[in-house]
Amino acid sequence: MTEGNEMDTVTIDRAEYEALVQAKEHLDDIEAYDRAMTEREDGLPHEYMVRLIDGETPLTIYREWRGFNQSSLAAASGVNRVQISDIEAGRRGGSVATLAKLAETLRIQIDDLV
Repeated sequence: MTEGNEMDTVTIDRAEYEALVQAKEHLDDIEAYDRAMTEREDGLPHEYMVRLIDGETPLTIYREWRGFNQSSLAAASGVNRVQISDIEAGRRGGSVATLAKLAETLRIQIDDLV
């Protein structure tokens, strides 16, 4: 506590100081994790992220993550099932309008599909 120009000091061992610094860093990490978990909408689970990194078609991954099969996604989005199949197989890319419908239905950004 400071009164005027006087300052109280405390002397502790270096090991105790280092343990306090490490505990503070650990607490900061926990708080950051808690904030991320409460602020996130719902992030893609790890196993799906690995599939994306491995190069699997994003539409397939997001469709399965949201619990759709191709037919149910087609019905919910208004996009023809054959178009969905072609996009997932890499035979066609899909127009911006088509990808927008799919992204909206899957509750993701259109950028996540390209």
